[in-house]
Formats: sequence, structure tokens, C-alpha cells
Amino acid sequence: MNNFIFHNPTKIYFTDEVEQSLEFELSKYGKNIVLVYGCGSVHKNGIFNQIVKILDKLGKNVAYIDGVMPNPTLEKLNSGVKIAREHKADFLLALGGGSVCDYTKALAVSINSSDDYWDRYFINQLEPNCDVVSLGCILTMCGTGSEMNGGSVITNEKTHQKIGKVFNDKRVFPKFSILNPKYTFSLSKYQMINGIYDAFNHILEQYFSKEDDNVSDYLAEGLMRSIISSSKIANKNPNDYKARSDIMWASTLALNTMLHCGKNGDWMVHMIGQAIGGFTNATHGATLSAISLAYYEYIMPYNIDKFKRFAINVWDIKDNKSDEEIAKLGLLAMKDWMSELGLCMNIKDLLVDESLIEDIANNVFILNGGYKELNKDEIIHILKKSF
Repeated sequence: MNNFIFHNPTKIYFTDEVEQSLEFELSKYGKNIVLVYGCGSVHKNGIFNQIVKILDKLGKNVAYIDGVMPNPTLEKLNSGVKIAREHKADFLLALGGGSVCDYTKALAVSINSSDDYWDRYFINQLEPNCDVVSLGCILTMCGTGSEMNGGSVITNEKTHQKIGKVFNDKRVFPKFSILNPKYTFSLSKYQMINGIYDAFNHILEQYFSKEDDNVSDYLAEGLMRSIISSSKIANKNPNDYKARSDIMWASTLALNTMLHCGKNGDWMVHMIGQAIGGFTNATHGATLSAISLAYYEYIMPYNIDKFKRFAINVWDIKDNKSDEEIAKLGLLAMKDWMSELGLCMNIKDLLVDESLIEDIANNVFILNGGYKELNKDEIIHILKKSF
């Protein structure tokens, strides 16, 4: 294993006693709260009113940033920074899914920044050199793991760049996150399955990456098996509390930096998916499911042993065949599971026009954490295969 430092400062409340948890945590912070939320579901299911009542009870002075979209834009970030600065925000409270959490972290590091925060954080990938406003999350959709990490993704619509920044500065991590599985019950099936695959793919990208056969790999295999089992139940009965709660916690563990300890990560599926999102505004989980099979089929020859292990330990493939044939059967089992859930399986369904493929490839950040460092021609090949 590589050397590593593990420190995750986020306190998790996995509970349906939201009022008690939120009152206790918000009592530690100042009066001026900015409540950040999405595009309407929190109103339909009554969660918004519940949270506002708690804030009123605590005597908080609240400003609101609403309408945070599934792919938060730089323009939306600019308008949020203006609101938070005028409000003299003491604390930011994210109410929503991963996009709202991502956006709130970008807001936290930008409010007091004197730099161009798009250039500093997302283009140059630098850490904050200013005061960071503390934040907490109340999760209504699981999948991204943003509730327990320092990651943030923002889209610049003018340049078609959708860029993620994983902050190492622990001030950017949520101080607390409240996870109530019942808050996810109002999601559409489309949102639910995309969140499930997002979490699953987070695990894959840490599993298929250079340093193999260590503690993280065994943890990853257990989490993947848990997600597969629970997803099949939730797909048939979305209100199955046990399945939805297992999915929620597995999604958090998938990207709370624990699996990454001692390993590099191969985040190329995310890099290609984010580039697609920059041109199409497609849902994040859908971009991952559309590209991942083509990607993993392409890199499989560079580590047949690991893909064989994946087939045996995750998919229970037991066959007296060659290593390569067993490895292929593992990816076939994954494909069958994805089809069963109803996931998007190609980029054409994301409204990607074939003429866009080269432009998308030009916007892909090429990383070297996996078994094979790709070049632009290989990315184009994978995009065409997934088309």
C-alpha cells in the first residue's frame, strides 16, 4: 500500500430524527444562515417547510439560494456568492442531492476569495487561501458521496467545461451531514437508479487502479455486492426502507476517501462523463453508465487478473474457462445488471451528436491513475464505441 493520511472531519447523522440533530449542530454557528436547495422536489415532499421551521425556531436569519440545477453552473455560483456576501453568511446549509452539496462547497470557498474562483479552484486546481465558510448537508438523494468529502463540480456553460475539484483542505468538508433514507423516497426511479450507478462507479474507479490486492479492494468488493443486492430490491420496490438505507450508506462510504487510502484512483470514466455533461447537460449518473462499459472493455486487457477477480468476487462467476473469458463474463454480468436497472447504456441516448465526439474528447482531462493512460485517439475510440 502507498503511504496515506486519513482524516475525515464530517460528522454523520444517519437518522430520521432530523430536527434534534439539526438543532444541536446549528446551535454551534452564527445567526446568518444561507439555505441552498434545488429545483422543486424539496417543496413537493414537505422537507423544505420542515427545515425552515427548525431555522425559525432557532432564531436564524436566513437567506435563500434556490434552483441549484443538476449540473451547477458558474453563472449560478456567481449569483450565489453575491447573495452570501450580502447576507454576511456565518454558515451554509445544503438541502438536496450531490449537486446541491457540490455547489455549496464551491460557494464556501468563493465567498471570501479575492481571486477569480473559477480560475483558482477549477482551472488551476489550487486550495483556498482565504476564510472558508462552514457548511452542512441534509441529503435528499444519494449517489455522489458529496456529503462526506471535499469534492465539487461546476460547469462553465460558455466554454462547455464541467470540471471537478477535490479539495484537500478539511475546512471544505461538511461539518455534518444528515442522512434520512425516507428523504430519498420521493425521487423518481430515473433519479434513484442513476444515483445507484454513480455510487457503484465511484467504487470501480478506486478498485481498478494500479495498487491491487489490498484492504481497499476487499472493502470495495463488499460495498459493490451490497449495492447490487439492494438495488435489485429497490428497483422492484422503491419504498423498501432497508434497501434504500443500505444504498444510502454504501453511497457515502463509496466516496468518503476511505477506499482511496493506499491506492491511486482511475477516474477516467468520470473525466469522460463530465466532458459529455459539459456539452449535453446530461445527468451525471447517466453519463457514467453510458460510457463505463466501453471504457472497461477497452482497459481490461491491461490487467486481466484484476478483471477476473472482479468477476469471481463481485459477480460470483464460476466457470472452467480461461482468465480472459472469466473477465469478460464479469463485465457481461455487470451489463446485465445495468440493463435490469434500466440505466442509460449509450451516449446517443444522452443526445450526443456524433459530430460532437472530437470536441468532447478535447475537453477530457487525461489522468494516469489506471492500468492504461489514454491518449486523445483512444478517448475518441471509446466515445465512438459507446455511441
